[in-house]
Amino acid sequence: MTIMGEMLERGRRARAAADMIRLAPPETRTHALEAAAVALRAHADRILAANAEDIDRARQNGLSEALIDRLALSPARFGAIAYAVDEVAALPDPLGRETARWTRPSGLDIARVSTPIGVLAIIYESRPNVTADAAALCLRSGNVALLRCGSDCLSSSLAIHAAMVEGLEAAGLSADAIQLVDTPDRAAVGALLTGLEGTVDLLVPRGGKSLVARVQAEARVPVLGHLEGLCHTYVHSAADPDMAEAVVVNAKMRRVSVCGATETLLIDRACAPALLPRLAAALEAAGCTLRGDEESRALVPAITEASEADWTTEYLAPILTVGVVEDLPHAVDHIRRHGSGHTEAIITNDETAATAFLNAVDSAIVMWNASTQFADGGEFGFGGEIGISTSRLHARGPVGAEQLTSYKYVVRGTGQVRP
Repeated sequence: MTIMGEMLERGRRARAAADMIRLAPPETRTHALEAAAVALRAHADRILAANAEDIDRARQNGLSEALIDRLALSPARFGAIAYAVDEVAALPDPLGRETARWTRPSGLDIARVSTPIGVLAIIYESRPNVTADAAALCLRSGNVALLRCGSDCLSSSLAIHAAMVEGLEAAGLSADAIQLVDTPDRAAVGALLTGLEGTVDLLVPRGGKSLVARVQAEARVPVLGHLEGLCHTYVHSAADPDMAEAVVVNAKMRRVSVCGATETLLIDRACAPALLPRLAAALEAAGCTLRGDEESRALVPAITEASEADWTTEYLAPILTVGVVEDLPHAVDHIRRHGSGHTEAIITNDETAATAFLNAVDSAIVMWNASTQFADGGEFGFGGEIGISTSRLHARGPVGAEQLTSYKYVVRGTGQVRP
């Protein structure tokens, strides 16, 4: 069978499973998730061994250390994956909720009720945890997951997927509700982009800029976009120095390979002479290389010159661009011109300035006195995330179970006819 033929068959099976999952009682889907978490822990050794195979292969293929960090599952990271499935299982069921209800002069009773989207095709790279997160969130929200991971994490993802299927079967649900494309052939991605003859309702790309750009350019079905994380941290003139140091170092260096890592540090001219050398020393001590504008280099000679491209580069590495700005409006303008609409933070003790920043910056997530590394569905209480949406339609920010629902209108009458 050709790749397209195989993918069309997957799409038909996914569509057939969609009605079962949509109509399954919340308790059944909860049981499936709980059983999946048990299966993940039971197969921990197998999954970690598969991950070690992926890492060895990635190093042989010359994958960057930043991408290997995204790929790697330590026992602690694996434990977080299983815990996230438990958290998703414990979430309130998002289906069947009345988000509005009213009665018209005609006597019609109209309600807006949450429903699943249907079949979601999730395309992702180098992140085996997405296999469990996406599967769990789709199941919680009554959707079917059609997963296509990057070849770099295929062994890990296959092992995780097997545990998720065990959960489905334990609850009496179809294994077709969570499918993992098991071929590394890139033609499988092209097939998904066609929508598989109407069986795919939504595409969710989660990966590098080139992957997202390809999906958005070629997809024949709606796309929930996740652009790169060009995140900014702005140190306002009224920032507490100790807080600024702690937050900035964490925002950049906790994990440089995540999309919520700060890539540009902006600092007010009024506090830069006293504070920037301290921040630079702390960042350099943590292993970060700094690139900056003329003013920042004058204050900290160790900072090298930033190119124009640096201001729009998601490094995913221990590199940070530094810019000195006149004031808050100039910081907001810089973010507007160079940001990707992901996550931005202000560090300040001035509530008026913070409020102005939070209102003026139009990114998916805006923060006050907190590290941008909190841009994560788990940290938001969603149990996990499909990704951080930088789209402006349907869902924005961390995409959890609730964001994977649509709605329908339920109209109740007493025999009304329209004049």
